[in-house]
Amino acid sequence: MSQADEFHNLDDAAGGIFRELAPGLTTRIFAGEQAMLSIVTIAPNAAGEMHHHPEEQWGVLLEGSAVRIQGGEEIPVRKGDFWRTPGGVPHTMRAGPEGARVLDIFSPPRAEYRVAGKGFGTT
Repeated sequence: MSQADEFHNLDDAAGGIFRELAPGLTTRIFAGEQAMLSIVTIAPNAAGEMHHHPEEQWGVLLEGSAVRIQGGEEIPVRKGDFWRTPGGVPHTMRAGPEGARVLDIFSPPRAEYRVAGKGFGTT
């Protein structure tokens, strides 16, 4: 593998593994050995489904505005905010009127996200 294969760009829509999480939510996934990145694009006012998974997840709001729904609370987030979601905690996100773009980081990598597909692949 060339070292060039280890470099990516947030705005390159051709990179990563594509997954449609829900209507208005798509992601591009980049998997490593111990961590996984997911660049999630959320359409204006769109929301994901409540779900949980055993992997720890960190998120960073890159663009737009949103409400993070996690552990029974709704927390408004703005560009630059980041958060941690422990494994097993129910969560989702709802974008504001301009939509949102989020960088999610999973450790360990999520097995179901190593292939293209649809849905969160969780309960």
